[in-house]
Amino acid sequence: MQANVRLGRSDLHVTPICLGTMTFGEQVGQADAFAILDRALERGINFLDTAEMYSVPARRETFGATETILGHWLAARPGARDKVVLASKVAGPSRGMDWIRNGSPDLTVEDILAACDASLRRLQTDVIDLYQIHWPVRHAPAFGALYFEPRKLKPCSSIEVQLEAMQRLVRSGKVRAIGLSNETPFGLCEFIRVAESAGLPRVATVQNPYGLINRVVDNGLDEAMHHHQVSLLAYSPLGFGLLTGKYDACGLDDPADQPGRMALFDSMKKQRWGRPEALDASRAYNAPGA
Repeated sequence: MQANVRLGRSDLHVTPICLGTMTFGEQVGQADAFAILDRALERGINFLDTAEMYSVPARRETFGATETILGHWLAARPGARDKVVLASKVAGPSRGMDWIRNGSPDLTVEDILAACDASLRRLQTDVIDLYQIHWPVRHAPAFGALYFEPRKLKPCSSIEVQLEAMQRLVRSGKVRAIGLSNETPFGLCEFIRVAESAGLPRVATVQNPYGLINRVVDNGLDEAMHHHQVSLLAYSPLGFGLLTGKYDACGLDDPADQPGRMALFDSMKKQRWGRPEALDASRAYNAPGA
């Protein structure tokens, strides 16, 4: 598999397929994670994505577990680090997870710098190739929310402040390129505008959900990314497994032959993929002759 996809205007070139790792440390133990990573590398995949808050479902006990497993794998595989493009993320405001920066509703320069240093230690590497803001610091519709609600706006670190923190990481050699996740068209355009006007690092990517049962990217973000030369990292293309068909017969209760996140974790059923219309849509897509 050729690493011929350039991420935005950065110098990062990746394979068309990225291995997401957010189940490592919860559903997937270290031995199985090592086997998956070895197989991905063997098949030519050079792009790995993780985040400080993984594994999922997010909880205090497994915060940082996925990065730790990846760090152990890199340490046990001399030369592997030079073969992969490694992406991670700093969590945005805590969203009720009080173990992330003591539940801070903001993301300051100091928060970003400290989070990056902690990720580097867990990953056992000197540099993160793509460092992303996991969700917006400001109030914005994300994780299945559909509508912007101005009444929920609160003071927070500005986009310029966030980019200044990223600039410090890039200049120090700890980060090569930066990205966003769960971002809106407005947010992306503001990050680009501020970066270009203030001489700060330019966003290379946006990592958002995109698949047959989530087409939000097509509602304006695609246009913004095209004109600003920003790459899409599509996550959950199978809708947490709904599009594989394994939930078609049993619903979200328990496909005993192949239990998945939607069956194992009640919290997952409350997310956008657990909506009845999502399962109905997936069944329609999976139907013979569809």
